[in-house]
Amino acid sequence: MLNAPDASSTRPYLLRALHEWCTDNGYTPYIAVQVDEMVQVPQEYVKNGEIVLNVSYDATSNMSLGNDVIEFKARFAGTPREIIVPVDRVLAIYARENGQGMAFPMRSSNGTETGATTTALAPSEARASLTAVSTSKPSTQTPEDDAPPPTTPNGRPSLKRVK
Repeated sequence: MLNAPDASSTRPYLLRALHEWCTDNGYTPYIAVQVDEMVQVPQEYVKNGEIVLNVSYDATSNMSLGNDVIEFKARFAGTPREIIVPVDRVLAIYARENGQGMAFPMRSSNGTETGATTTALAPSEARASLTAVSTSKPSTQTPEDDAPPPTTPNGRPSLKRVK
């Protein structure tokens, strides 16, 4: 019998499966990433310690969805950049078009995960607590950014897309 502590994380397998599902169904896969010193992304696009990346094959080149890291090249404002995201820093993967996807437990500053389980999201819930950041230009802070996130009738936060 396989002992849970010895088992590898399900996160990279779920990321690959949902990426494939998005691609097969003509959706655009996005990942929300918790940015820290281990994540290599253009810092000018990071907002509130997070970044949302388009990981479709059209938006990336040389993508590798490995068990430990996601690596690819992407253009930001026309400049090619090398992106490296440790799998355990991925907060969610979802389809841009309908919000269906999966959120993962967030990592706290001491490296432990907050939340005990991985959760499949319904379309109305998929964007909860995620803030999308456009990859075409850096976002600028506006007074509305300081407002609390919009909520849905069930009280859950909803996605605010910044372009």
